[in-house]
Amino acid sequence: MIDIRPFRTLGHADHGWLNARHHFSFADYHAPDRMGWGAIRVWNDDEIAPRSGFPPHPHRDMEIVTYVRQGAITHEDSLGNKGRTGAGDVQVMSAGAGVRHAEYNLEDESTTLFQIWIQTDRPGAAPSWGAKQFPKGGREGSFVTLASGFEEDADALRINAAARVQGATLGEGATAALRLDPERHSYLVAVNGAIEVNGQRAEARDGVAITGEGEVEIRAIEATEIVLVDAR
Repeated sequence: MIDIRPFRTLGHADHGWLNARHHFSFADYHAPDRMGWGAIRVWNDDEIAPRSGFPPHPHRDMEIVTYVRQGAITHEDSLGNKGRTGAGDVQVMSAGAGVRHAEYNLEDESTTLFQIWIQTDRPGAAPSWGAKQFPKGGREGSFVTLASGFEEDADALRINAAARVQGATLGEGATAALRLDPERHSYLVAVNGAIEVNGQRAEARDGVAITGEGEVEIRAIEATEIVLVDAR
C-alpha cells in the first residue's frame, strides 16, 4: 500500500515565530486516522523565525530526530550538551529516562526542518544527544542511513529503536530503489520537488506512507532531497 498524503491536508499551526505542519496528530491537531505510522509517532514540518525557538521543555522515552533543510538549529539540554546543526545535517536526541532541552534558531534567516519522533525500544534508558554532518553530495543518487538502531549501520547516528532514517539527493529524472520489509512501515517526504513512488506521484512536502511493499522505486520528476523513515 502506498498512501499519498497531500501537504494541504496536513495539520497546521501558525504561532508567529513557528509555522508548523503536522503529518500526524500533534498538540491541538487531532486526526484519528493519522495517529502515527507504525512506530513513527510525529513528523512535523517546521519553519522557525530568525532569533526565536523552542524554550526548555521536557521529554522522555522517545527517539527524536531533526533533519535541517534550511538555516540551522542550536540545541541545548540538561545533560550539558550544546551544538549547532546546519542545513542537510541531522541531530538525534534519545530522551530515555528524561531530559530537558531547548531548540533555538539563532540565525538571521528562517530555519526549516523536519522533526521526527520514533517510539523507543528502550524505555528508561540513559538520555543522550548527537549530531553529524551528511554532505548532500555524499548521497547523490542513492539512500544513505542518517540515524539507526541497527548495529550494522556503523556510520549513522544511534537511536534506541529498530528503525532507520535515510536521506537521498536525486537530480531531475534520477531514480533510487529501496528493498523494504513489507511487514514494516515506511514514510517519506520529498523536500524540494515532485517525485513518483512506484509510479504514484507525490508533490514536494507531501507525505508518502508505505507498507506491504517489498521494493520501492523513487523517481525524481524534479530535483529534490528525500527523507525516509523505516520502522516497525
